[in-house]
Amino acid sequence: MARSRRPRPLTSRSVARRGRGIRGPLFPPDLPAARTRAEKFDHMVLGAFEPIDARWHDRLTKLDIAVDDVPRIRAIDPDSVNWPPEVVADGPVPLSRLIPAGIDRHGTATRARIVLFRRPIELRAKDPQDLEDLVHDVLVEQVSTYLGVDPEVIDPDLPGDD
Repeated sequence: MARSRRPRPLTSRSVARRGRGIRGPLFPPDLPAARTRAEKFDHMVLGAFEPIDARWHDRLTKLDIAVDDVPRIRAIDPDSVNWPPEVVADGPVPLSRLIPAGIDRHGTATRARIVLFRRPIELRAKDPQDLEDLVHDVLVEQVSTYLGVDPEVIDPDLPGDD
């Protein structure tokens, strides 16, 4: 009776020897093409905040900037939603939120933080330039709320509400 021969188990050595092994990254990690969409968005937020911080650095030293994928706040009634001034929204969808300084549930002091919501902002932009403009406008709006001034004071080139 002939005994069927069991195939040899594949090892990393035999797989790699035949060109079917684990491939390396498509782009080296130091190239911009290797960044994820979230990393690109984070970089864009920092770039948009840089000129604001350069002008208002003395008053923004206790402010943090953060990015979250989606908002964790929702309107109870989306048809007649009224957001507080610390939320920048497009209708019922919040785009960012200013969280004031305070005390967390563990009793630790927290700093004020602007949280931008990446997915809603990306979905509202038509192209990369529109995305940069929207991120800039949202940041100007939130910094003006944090400082208690008009958005035109933060960015004089900002178009007014007509």
